[in-house]
Amino acid sequence: MNILSESKMRSIELLIHIFVWGLIFAFPFLLFSRDGWSDGWWYHALRMFVMQLSFVLVFYINYLFIIPKFLFKGRYSKYILVNIFIIVSMLLLMHIWQEFCMHYFSDIDIEKPEGIGPPKWIFTVRDAITMILVIGLSVALKMSRKWVHTENARREAEKNRTEAELKNLRNQINPHFLLNTLNNIYALIAFDTDRAQEAVQELSRLLRYVLYDNQQEFVDLNKEADFIRNYIELMKIRLSSNVRLDTDIDIDASNTARIAPLIFISLIENSFKHGISPMSPSFVSISLSESDGEVTCQTVNSNFPKNIEDKSGSGIGLQQVEKRLELIYPGKYTWEHGIRNNGKEYYSRLVIKTR
Repeated sequence: MNILSESKMRSIELLIHIFVWGLIFAFPFLLFSRDGWSDGWWYHALRMFVMQLSFVLVFYINYLFIIPKFLFKGRYSKYILVNIFIIVSMLLLMHIWQEFCMHYFSDIDIEKPEGIGPPKWIFTVRDAITMILVIGLSVALKMSRKWVHTENARREAEKNRTEAELKNLRNQINPHFLLNTLNNIYALIAFDTDRAQEAVQELSRLLRYVLYDNQQEFVDLNKEADFIRNYIELMKIRLSSNVRLDTDIDIDASNTARIAPLIFISLIENSFKHGISPMSPSFVSISLSESDGEVTCQTVNSNFPKNIEDKSGSGIGLQQVEKRLELIYPGKYTWEHGIRNNGKEYYSRLVIKTR
């Protein structure tokens, strides 16, 4: 749910104030007929205007002073006592004003029949109930404003926490990625020095991307695709003839989609790490595509689980993927992965909505 900004909340609040008070001031005048305004109309207008003004005064005394000082600080008994004092004081002043008006205007022969209409205490009760409703309105508006402010502050704190966690995860990805790649190069040095040198060059290009573009929140999908292609080329250097590698990186240079950097690399690393056996025939299949705002990365590989002595990568890659997906794309991704085909292959299909 989207929370209103402070500026929007102030604008809406101002419109509510104007509408409500305009309605309150106009309503009593709508109840009079044309005949009721024939004699001393300005007397009735002045009397009702002052009454409505007293309601405005009660509202803003609460809204600006009493609610922040007492209600928001948990001093409820004092808040109630102060409002009782204000209501009694206002009713007394309104009574004095009514008596003054009736006495003053009687000198200019405005006819006021005696003994007609309900007793005065009924009007006093009416005015007291109206003031209580006005106080309730002030509390409702002030609480709404406080809730928006509190919720915005909470959202900002959550955003800062999420950004800090994402930064920490990105910092973990760099050494994790580097560790896995160096392990590959180390294995290559033992039997082919020239190919190991080529691997170091490939690694330097990959690290350039990791060190610079990884610091951005989102990168161009075509750059991420180039990074994956380079990584696969690096992995191909150490593949033996009994490994079948199928790749389909269907992202062209004109693609304008944006994606979180290195979101797929752990899945691809996992395919090479667990999908290759030096002794048995094995395969790795990798595909990456984008259509209608959905990016799909699918990997399928033969399943050769590492033994407990193999600690390369510490197994944190897939955990990082899940954490980053929840932080960056909550509710906007689907990820199916697991062992299938009687334990012979591992399957992963990650779909991310980028818009």
